Amino acid sequence: MRYSYLPFALSLMLGVCSCGQGKQAAAETGGIDSLGPNPFVTHMYTADPSAHVWEDGRLYVYASHDIDPPRGCDLMDRYHVFSTDDMVNWTDHGEILNSSQVEWGRPEGGFMWAPDCVYKNGTYYFYFPHPSDSRWNDSWKIGVATSKEPAANFTVQGYIEGLEPLIDPCVFLDDDGQAYIYHGGGGRCMAGKLKDNMMELDGEMQVIEGLEDFHEAPWVHKYNGKYYLSYSDNHDDNWKDGVSGDNRMRYAMSDSPLGPWKNMGIYMEPTDSYTNHGSIVEYKGEWFAFYHNSALSNHDWLRSICVDRLYYNEDGTIKMVEQH
Repeated sequence: MRYSYLPFALSLMLGVCSCGQGKQAAAETGGIDSLGPNPFVTHMYTADPSAHVWEDGRLYVYASHDIDPPRGCDLMDRYHVFSTDDMVNWTDHGEILNSSQVEWGRPEGGFMWAPDCVYKNGTYYFYFPHPSDSRWNDSWKIGVATSKEPAANFTVQGYIEGLEPLIDPCVFLDDDGQAYIYHGGGGRCMAGKLKDNMMELDGEMQVIEGLEDFHEAPWVHKYNGKYYLSYSDNHDDNWKDGVSGDNRMRYAMSDSPLGPWKNMGIYMEPTDSYTNHGSIVEYKGEWFAFYHNSALSNHDWLRSICVDRLYYNEDGTIKMVEQH
């Protein structure tokens, strides 16, 4: 989700896509025979997909939502969760949180931008950016809601103290159980450790160096012992009339979740949407890149979540994702 005041939104059409296409042999794709068409949610406008695989064996996507007709990103005010066990048929579990449930939030509501979720010690922790004041751009906080279920009954517990007023939280749980939080926006990306309670910082946050043209949407995953930080850029070589071009997705690699990071380039070219926001996850032995486009709204500002396969080269670098 961007800082700039641009029209984005959510619709009330019916149905979640369930037809398949692009079949490949299961032996080559880790058990996923095919993907459904993109966008894979068609009954509402969705954006900023945060994808995770939980202990029940399903893949869950936590998404923000665009309001139809589009007026501005301030209207985004709720979150839904979608899940699948085959990457073709998706279940909408319904709304899990909206701005009216955030007691410390901006009195006018809205501004529920890109979220994330993590599971630890029997609890699901849902992280979301939300302003605490009418001066929304200066009062962003990262709220935390918890539940014993992955897609229902979340209760806001408060927000993480000590963070700069930035957006787009990502929480990465390493193999040793240590949790790391990342957030950013407007060209600045921050990272730090969380305490075991998943709601307090463990030490100071630090500025992430080594990223090229960082705009927003940090996401961290691990592959073959290496850490990957992916994010959306400003596409500075495509500026027009003082407005940045459509976001590309870039990534950096490191031997540590806190860096130092080495820029590795672009893994996804722009979609037909002004923005992009991605997540990368392994499911049933295969890797997937989630993102959003504006195909469902005929290339208007209204966005919809999508997914495609992601492949690595032998040296661990990421191949360019082919959007279908």
